[in-house]
Amino acid sequence: MTNKNSVRGCTRWACFNILRWLAIAGVGLASLVAGTVSAQTYPSKPIRMIVPFSPGGPNDIIGRTIGQKLTEAWGQAVVAENRGGSGGTIGVDAGAKSPADGYTLIMGGSSNLAVAPSLYPRLPYDPVKDLAPISNVAFVPYVVTVNPRVPARNIKELVALAKAKPDFLNYGSSGAGSMSSLAAELIKSAGGVRIVHVPYKGTAPAVTGMVTGEIDMMVADLSAVAGHAEVGKLRMLAAAGSRRARAAPQLPTVAEAGLKGYAVDAWFGVVVPAKTPPDIVAKLSTAVADAAKSADVRERFGKLGYDPIGSSSAEFAATIRSDIDKFAKIIKSAGIKIQ
Repeated sequence: MTNKNSVRGCTRWACFNILRWLAIAGVGLASLVAGTVSAQTYPSKPIRMIVPFSPGGPNDIIGRTIGQKLTEAWGQAVVAENRGGSGGTIGVDAGAKSPADGYTLIMGGSSNLAVAPSLYPRLPYDPVKDLAPISNVAFVPYVVTVNPRVPARNIKELVALAKAKPDFLNYGSSGAGSMSSLAAELIKSAGGVRIVHVPYKGTAPAVTGMVTGEIDMMVADLSAVAGHAEVGKLRMLAAAGSRRARAAPQLPTVAEAGLKGYAVDAWFGVVVPAKTPPDIVAKLSTAVADAAKSADVRERFGKLGYDPIGSSSAEFAATIRSDIDKFAKIIKSAGIKIQ
């Protein structure tokens, strides 16, 4: 005799559990298939790349260079969108809050991914939780540069002048909280001097301000100031990084020039919203790394003094986490604060 709670030998609860697990398995299989399809068909439309600074700076140059290589590889346009302000954090925040479908890329950098968490008490995004790293693209050398009217030809003379005349000199930056801002603040801290900050909305307008005499000095990327220095419109004093710049080996580092322990190394890389499908993240990581390592990109970056990287997603994630910790210690030690 058949039990009224069974159907052809299957109890009601046994049948229910079997159907439930079949449904779960079906959803999992559907997700797997959908993921595979998305990786195979991506990209199927134009991609937006948010550049968090104004045109003309290293972030913009690197972003557009990589975007062009992706366009060539995929046949889909990668369109740069400059959204500057607040040291690059406005653009990153906009990107982090965009749909996580692989069609919004962000050309991030050490300033808005590693420095900002320690500078801004109300940063609207978490670089680790809200963003997925794609690839670190390039290291960019920064140099301490002055308008020729400033009577200082090396770091020691610059510090001596600033000590003799507190708040007399001013420095420009690509925005409060940017790498150029942090680098100058560290000179103030290490040298025990007071120099007034004049923030701009990007590297290019700040360098123009220094050339015209609106500002006295700036710690800027080498490519933005080298041409002006060659014709005598600016004077480069020292390299800000932990090693001399390949494109200007004659310049001592700031540490070599007298401020022991000083070093600011800047990098720029691509990130996407955190919930972007893993298969798309993997495809993007390979494509961006290949672009950074390509012969023509290496040649262009080399002429600008940039060092190409082309890291994996995991390697870039490790760099971001490590530098967040490193800059947090530097900023706390120097007592640097941005409201």
